[in-house]
Amino acid sequence: MPPSRSHGDLRRHLLRAGGAGSAYLALIASGLLAPTRVLAAEWQRPAFTATNFADALKAHGSQTSSEHREITFNAPEIAENGAQVVVDITSNLPDTQSIAIFVEKNPMPLAATFNFANGALPQVRVPLKMAETSRVRAVIRTADGKRWHAQREIKVTLGGCAG
Repeated sequence: MPPSRSHGDLRRHLLRAGGAGSAYLALIASGLLAPTRVLAAEWQRPAFTATNFADALKAHGSQTSSEHREITFNAPEIAENGAQVVVDITSNLPDTQSIAIFVEKNPMPLAATFNFANGALPQVRVPLKMAETSRVRAVIRTADGKRWHAQREIKVTLGGCAG
């Protein structure tokens, strides 16, 4: 325990955390809150577990996406360490529903997916792990079901994923 924190502080913290947990369980028991049973990674399991870029795009339904200039893709040209390569993606396409990020040469190319509620700003900032120099593609899905993409080649000097 850090010297700046007293036993009383720790006790209060534990009591608050226990109370929050009890309230959460009460909401679930009353039916006001349903526990999430299906994670995004499970309902998109084929896309997340694909081991090559083409299979990941196909499983995600994005193999026929078209490039679009209304997608802003900011990323470094050279990443000194592939363990954390930060990319910023913003969609200026109307009615954007999701953004998926693929790293072509990673052992599992689909790195992340994000879904947006109506009116939410479709923008993400994500630290990626990259095994090696690779093309990174952001795929945008709009409300009409169309898929668009922007991509960038990122040179990695020290890989961040084990193959």
